Amino acid sequence: MNEKRIVRSSVFPAGRDFVFEHLQKLDVLQMVAAPLASFVPLDSDQPAEWVAGQIYAFRLRIFPLLPFGIHHIQILSISKEGIHSSEHNRFIRHWEHWVHLEEIDSASCRYTDVVRISAGWKTPLIALWAKLFYAHRQRRWRKWLRRLQQF
Repeated sequence: MNEKRIVRSSVFPAGRDFVFEHLQKLDVLQMVAAPLASFVPLDSDQPAEWVAGQIYAFRLRIFPLLPFGIHHIQILSISKEGIHSSEHNRFIRHWEHWVHLEEIDSASCRYTDVVRISAGWKTPLIALWAKLFYAHRQRRWRKWLRRLQQF
């Protein structure tokens, strides 16, 4: 099986509990993913926060002009230490994602994305995009958290 593993870590200017509170919200995913990716829920009644055990379906667009089909996200677990999900779409057989939150002090935490991707012959291309995406996403998180600190 052709599989790639990506790890990306950043120190965020906010405590773990604060980051965790916002990590659970769909609108925060949409904000930090933009403009590289857009996730539009298929279900208009979808909850605003992730729920462990639930499977969510989105219309996924990248860059955001390219339709990437229906993307399914199953939330396997949620705790203050992070979120674990199993994801897939027609291009990606398996995308397993862990977000780890490690408290540094009351004003900062380490945020780490760990992703395992299996997409057949497309795996190297998808992994390259994922590296770009997670660097972008963490940059957007840090920028947003710094802006919140100003208020």
